[in-house]
Amino acid sequence: MANQVQPIFILPEGTQRTTGKNAQRNNILAAKLVAETVRTTLGPKGMDKMIVDSLGDITVTNDGVTILEQMQIEHPAAKMIVEVAKTQEEEVGDGTTTAVIIAGELLKNSEDLLDKEIHPTVIVKGYRIAAEKAQEILRQIAEPVSTKDESLLKKIAETAITGKGAESCKGKLAEIAVKAVKRVLEENEHGVSFDKEHIKLEKKVGGSVEDTELIEGVVIEKEAVHPGMPKHVKDAKIALIDCALELKDTEIDAKIQITDPTQIKAFVDQEENMLREMVEKVVKSGANTVFCQKGIDDIAQHFLAKKGIYAARRVKKSDMEAIARSTGAVIITNLVDLSAKDLGHAGEVFEQRVGNEEMTFVVGCKNPKSVTILVKGGTTHIVDEAKRAMTDAIGDVAASLKNKLIVAGAGAPEIEVAKELKKFADSLSGREQLAVNAFANALEVIPRTLAENAGLDPIDILTELKSAHDKKQKWAGVDVFKGKIMDSWKSGVIEPLKIKTQAISSASEVAQMILRIDDVISGGSSGEGGGHMPPMGGGMPPGMMG
Repeated sequence: MANQVQPIFILPEGTQRTTGKNAQRNNILAAKLVAETVRTTLGPKGMDKMIVDSLGDITVTNDGVTILEQMQIEHPAAKMIVEVAKTQEEEVGDGTTTAVIIAGELLKNSEDLLDKEIHPTVIVKGYRIAAEKAQEILRQIAEPVSTKDESLLKKIAETAITGKGAESCKGKLAEIAVKAVKRVLEENEHGVSFDKEHIKLEKKVGGSVEDTELIEGVVIEKEAVHPGMPKHVKDAKIALIDCALELKDTEIDAKIQITDPTQIKAFVDQEENMLREMVEKVVKSGANTVFCQKGIDDIAQHFLAKKGIYAARRVKKSDMEAIARSTGAVIITNLVDLSAKDLGHAGEVFEQRVGNEEMTFVVGCKNPKSVTILVKGGTTHIVDEAKRAMTDAIGDVAASLKNKLIVAGAGAPEIEVAKELKKFADSLSGREQLAVNAFANALEVIPRTLAENAGLDPIDILTELKSAHDKKQKWAGVDVFKGKIMDSWKSGVIEPLKIKTQAISSASEVAQMILRIDDVISGGSSGEGGGHMPPMGGGMPPGMMG
């Protein structure tokens, strides 16, 4: 009787393993499903998604990254695609849907090549060559822009807002976005620096999106600490204090023995005097407004009110820094150091009720390097979506000014790049040529999706677009409203070059990464009750939706 070979297990019990073609197919399918999910939201005619989380909170949006983050995707390959959207959001702030759709299409096109027995590493190499070439073509077709081109910048902001819920008043919102970015942009010999933290977006339910306003200064969710304080301070001299206007408790337990009732009074008076001295220091500096990052004692509040000083306490660190940038004040950590030169200046500081909350406005600053946009709307969902639209618009304007290069939108750059890539592919020998062609075809998914979402015939539109681009009309794009081809530059559909370059580079990188995976090992139960990963059987990847 032959010896029976004992099977050898190298992985813990319960481990699931998918290898070779199956692993690739599964990963590609998961990535395609992610792209399909956000695909219907692309463009001015894109639809919105409503996502209800486990607590019943509702998000209504067509912002790619918001949808993917809220969906709580489980599948590992799908998560990698979500990362693309997050990178796009951090780098530019807009174009998240575009990046995800291109990544999905690159993987979809690689399937045909895999069916033709082309090795994944060949496809990866071709995609890498194509991505580099695409960046080069994009830089060649881009147009310059500077801070002086006010109308161009406004068009860029309007393009970002189009298709979002706040579209009805995109003109006003675009103007606000451009103004805010120009306020906080800093130009130096190294170029332009922009920190999106310097533009604070405050949401308030009440009124309509039309009532959104730019405040040349800072708005904080705080009110005056004492009812006796002035509600309105003109020509404000602002002290920013990062220490408590309170008496410190002793570090060690101290006992005070009192043998005589008058001693109690002396003790209380002494406390009061110390607080009075603190307030006197503030008065002596000439300040008439105080923002304190820590607490303010009740007695100190009373003294401040008596002196007609407006004070707010427990102000967030980020708000303190924003006020410092707006007013030129210096944040001090010790009252002893407070002097007139540490004070900041603002035209006025006042308390105002917005919606159902009291807020403090610090406005009328001479050259504020920090501004606030008060986003308003009828319901929380509308305000949230308006805020996302503003974030996109601000990101786009800032990216345009940082890189100083812009392109027209509406699918024009994608078709132009695809056309040039196909020419370039002909110059290659070997199988990479097929991968470069597949990459070029994948870029056409953008104009095709724009057409589909507008209910147009994608084949007709693409054919017309290609023939227009062959006639050297590099900005021919899809007019989703009229259902035909337009010159997207003249129509004012303009986007920063950075959206396109970033989307193509991150999409191709993630596609290459997923293509290189030929073995998926998902952990079984280890001794410590190891992490649970979704099963990865055939067919539809489970765990796409959390």
